[in-house]
Amino acid sequence: MLNTFIATLDPMLMLFICIAVGFIAKKTNILPANTGPVLAKLETWIFCPALSFSTMATFCTVSSIKTHAVNILLSCFCVALGLTIAILLSFLFVKEKSPERGIYQYAIAFANGGYVGDPLVMALFGDMALSYYKLFYLPFSITIYTWGISVLVPNNGEKRKLFKKILNAPTIAMFLGIIVGLSGAGEYIPSFVTSALNSLKACMGPVAMLLAGFTVAKYDIKKMLRNTKVYIATFLRLIILPTVIIGALFGVKELVNLVFDANIGNSVLYLAFFATAAPLGLNTVVFPESYGGNPETGASMAMISHTLCVFTIPVMYAIMVALFGPMVI
Repeated sequence: MLNTFIATLDPMLMLFICIAVGFIAKKTNILPANTGPVLAKLETWIFCPALSFSTMATFCTVSSIKTHAVNILLSCFCVALGLTIAILLSFLFVKEKSPERGIYQYAIAFANGGYVGDPLVMALFGDMALSYYKLFYLPFSITIYTWGISVLVPNNGEKRKLFKKILNAPTIAMFLGIIVGLSGAGEYIPSFVTSALNSLKACMGPVAMLLAGFTVAKYDIKKMLRNTKVYIATFLRLIILPTVIIGALFGVKELVNLVFDANIGNSVLYLAFFATAAPLGLNTVVFPESYGGNPETGASMAMISHTLCVFTIPVMYAIMVALFGPMVI
């Protein structure tokens, strides 16, 4: 448990430093007032597309999908269950149809399984486990950059069709990455292009946290900390939903093993844990800010959930090890 706590703390502290820098930059007026929208545009049009393209081009190959087909199908089950719960619960948080309801839908459905899950898996289990995790996370990524972004993009008085809301830079980059990955064309991408993409995608997490800090500084922090609904959403995201999804996944796994005489191990439960037990995602800040919406709720979620997950992830991981044994790849 101590090793898990330390592995969790390191990426968390990096993100907190970025939040603090953004907060101080806003409070001291070091950066101009329009910095928030500019950072959001960089995320939406450059860093997110680099991440989505690179991930799909690297991991979404015919051979990898064949090898990890069972895990990917189980991941689809987790996504479907999470979406169903999120859509139903969002009505309890926001009665009327509004951009804020979309923020709660996204926050309940998706954790920050990339910029928190990736370094945790890497630190605890190494490169091979990370490749397994990235493949397991593919259905999450696809859903995030299609349905997820569609609920975060505000209408701003205009009637946006679903297709127009989904047709955005990260989604286009993702589908181009899928084409490149499945076709095998990724092998022919020049190394300098790959290096550029890796550098750009590495900026997404830190810049998103800078944006979160900059956004938080614009609002009354005491008011944000008094938002009861954000604490409830955080509790659901960090504890209840991972427990429900992992429990349901365990049941499905055991049923498949029994009916089809399969041999699916418990490692898939840990992959689901790192994908669902992470804090609330940063896109709830990035996309509302980028498209002229209100990022206050998303910034409050990011601040509170990224603080609490430093304690919830190690504790829940220790409980999983006690119940299912250590993760084996």
